[in-house]
Amino acid sequence: MTTPTVLRPSAETQYADELTALAATDDKPRPPQWRLSPQAVVRYVLGGTLSDGTVITPKYVGDRRLVEVAVGTLVTDRALLLVGVPGTAKSWLSEHLAAAISGNSTLIVQGTAGTSEEAVRYGWNYARLISEGPSEAALVPSPVLRAMRTGAVARIEELTRMPAEVQDSLITILSEKALPVPELNLQFQAIPGFTVIATANDRDRGVNQMSSALARRFNTVVLPPPATEDAEVEIVSQRAAQLGRALELPSEPPALDEVRRVVRIFRELRGGSTVDGRTQLKKPSGSLSTAEAISVVTSGMALAAHFGDGSLGADELAAGLLGAVIKDRVSDTAAWQEYLEAVVKERKEWRDLYRACRELDPA
Repeated sequence: MTTPTVLRPSAETQYADELTALAATDDKPRPPQWRLSPQAVVRYVLGGTLSDGTVITPKYVGDRRLVEVAVGTLVTDRALLLVGVPGTAKSWLSEHLAAAISGNSTLIVQGTAGTSEEAVRYGWNYARLISEGPSEAALVPSPVLRAMRTGAVARIEELTRMPAEVQDSLITILSEKALPVPELNLQFQAIPGFTVIATANDRDRGVNQMSSALARRFNTVVLPPPATEDAEVEIVSQRAAQLGRALELPSEPPALDEVRRVVRIFRELRGGSTVDGRTQLKKPSGSLSTAEAISVVTSGMALAAHFGDGSLGADELAAGLLGAVIKDRVSDTAAWQEYLEAVVKERKEWRDLYRACRELDPA
């Protein structure tokens, strides 16, 4: 029997060949426990061609200086906080930085309103605790503690969604590089290479504000949305094609013209005006992020593959656009209808998209 492939391999598995090639040609100094030098980590993230001809695919399309600052922070004793609106590749960048630095991007704490302090510090195997009493063998380490003990990168997703008291359990870890265990009268001390990359969404509702004490332990890097339409088109095209291959969709890669239509719609709606600035638009309640644009294109590819001719077109995009834009049935519907009539209908090359959207939602 053949071993089934996983739906989404971790970055260090998916790009193992690139990481191996980078390590083989990397002659720059490496910080303790790092698999690559800081320069090679940046090259892995941004892409390029190595001296042996190996092509490194870009993982992040954006300002090189932002990536250099992020990597430079991780060389020091400060943790890194990636902040941005939804869909700005915070988690994606965090994963690839951890993969390049530690060779392990899976030491993750997912922040939610229900995340407990145990997820950040440690828990207990209660069967052993009851039968043997408190002991190191009965302790269950968190991903953060495992990173401390192995000199690796720990990732904390959506830090500000965790309760404030859980957030503050990081203060001692980040300042003292140690985790006390009062029950055992000992403390674990981090070995060189340990650091934390956290992400935070600055537009989410119900966010718990970070304390100033915790914020001081982080160097914050703000990831902006793609600066230009061309940059966003490149990101969406690249990721949609990758997802299509991973899902084994028997369809053609998305045509740039169709991707550009989705990206332009999203950029105009979230900006509140058309690209030429002549028409002011109502903004929908959703973020209309790059990640959502990727989802619209990918779902359209699936429709084209299984219910169409394999080529992504207006009919396949319409359903995804409707679902992405309309989150609030009242206000978002009004904004979408205005956009259809004032913008989409008036663009001759978009008449097929106007018809497809009207057929789905004729109101």
